[in-house]
Amino acid sequence: MKNTTRLKDLIKSPEILRMPCVHDALCARIAMQAGFAALCAGGYGASASLLGQPDVGLMTMTEMADHIRRLTDCVDLPLLADGDTGHGDVNNVARTVKAFEKAGAAGIFIEDQVSPKRCGHMEGKDVVGREEMLARIKAALDARTDPDFVVMARTDALAVLGMEEALTRGRLLLEAGADIIFVEAPRTEAELARVAAEIPGPTFTVYLEGGKIPMLPADRYGELGFSVVAYATSGLYAAAHAVRKAMDEIKRSGETRALHSDMMDFHGFNEMLGLSEIRRKEKKYF
Repeated sequence: MKNTTRLKDLIKSPEILRMPCVHDALCARIAMQAGFAALCAGGYGASASLLGQPDVGLMTMTEMADHIRRLTDCVDLPLLADGDTGHGDVNNVARTVKAFEKAGAAGIFIEDQVSPKRCGHMEGKDVVGREEMLARIKAALDARTDPDFVVMARTDALAVLGMEEALTRGRLLLEAGADIIFVEAPRTEAELARVAAEIPGPTFTVYLEGGKIPMLPADRYGELGFSVVAYATSGLYAAAHAVRKAMDEIKRSGETRALHSDMMDFHGFNEMLGLSEIRRKEKKYF
């Protein structure tokens, strides 16, 4: 089965889809080995891992497409990828969709922020008008060559124009043909419930440590009516914390003995990366 079809089926499943966001190929491999059925590639983690910069619209479309290609080369799982605002007008939206499809993504999400965008949980956001918002999604839908390639529409209108406008936009985007709707950053469980109940189609939310959306167990998001919950920053923040702890210990003591119980070693890490399998394959040529 194609990864695009697999992703569509997972979204339609009655059980909520838990989707970790992966910021690099190593994180993608670890998530695959943990048993997840699908992955997400957000611009927040990509900007941090590739540029060492916050998510304020610095990643270019081609940088993100290359990033996606590395992820899909590493793991054979459906990947939903962050297309930001589409990186320009409707022509750029179409080009972004085509580039992400060629890079192996199973889906894309396009948002209605003005460009340059910023992380949905940061202050100072703004959104385009409904006409431009709908044009972006229609262009994305027309550009896909695989009809099962998932197009998710995201609206950031809640923080800018209020809940009623966000819900209206979500319904309009669904009517325009979007496969799933993401209303960014509801602040309460009651707001989450309204999003899932008042948009008559699949809905998406995120779990973000320190963000604006209430952090609930996955099953609770499912009970509210969401189809997908993405863990937007969990792997990234865990990795950053562990690396900072290691660097601080090396600077302090000049060794890592105090951290060994929380670290992998040379052999364990190589096994996780599949070195034994590579060596086994090499032998058939000699």
